[in-house]
Amino acid sequence: MKKPVLTFALLGSIMTILFFYIVNQLTSLNYTWFIYPTFGVIWWPLSLYYKGRNDYKEYSLVSTILIIAFLISTNYITSSQHPWFLYASFPVIWWPITMYSGRKAQTVKYALLVSLCTIIYYSSLNLILCPQYYWAIYPAYLILWWPMSLYFAKRRRFIELSMAGSALTILFFIIVNLISSPHVIWAIYPIFGILWWPLSMHYFAPNRKNQI
Repeated sequence: MKKPVLTFALLGSIMTILFFYIVNQLTSLNYTWFIYPTFGVIWWPLSLYYKGRNDYKEYSLVSTILIIAFLISTNYITSSQHPWFLYASFPVIWWPITMYSGRKAQTVKYALLVSLCTIIYYSSLNLILCPQYYWAIYPAYLILWWPMSLYFAKRRRFIELSMAGSALTILFFIIVNLISSPHVIWAIYPIFGILWWPLSMHYFAPNRKNQI
């Protein structure tokens, strides 16, 4: 990256941030809104700098720190009574971890590790911050698809993937039914539709004999 281009981006960002800050001070002192355009503008010189260095690992680390700082600032300004930045920061942290892990991030073991950490983290937040309802079941259900899909896809066992995915989804609906509305048995309706996935794969998938 040529130095004049980076210098122009840096000076342009500083001027833009100062402009929004002054307007914020002149028009609405009670609400600090200039941090939102500032967060967007600052990516211009930052991206140019690391693109010129071709250092995407360090870029992911610095970007993660920037994003988390923005989330904390926004949380403090808008709703300091509830630390919601804890929910949003956790997925961002895995960006640099994945970049520095290299090829290990493509393995089933890495996917299992991330999934386990995610389930433990959000379950802990659930129990500490809002134990009235076990909402951690939703991110747990989503994240478990990663290692499961990776495991069966690498072995080209797609019928087994449909069976495992159906079992996971059925268990998910049963748990949601029990914790949200135990007096109404509604989980049977989506379960009936889900069962057609492995049945269709078994009877109509091409070359199914080679996949069993």
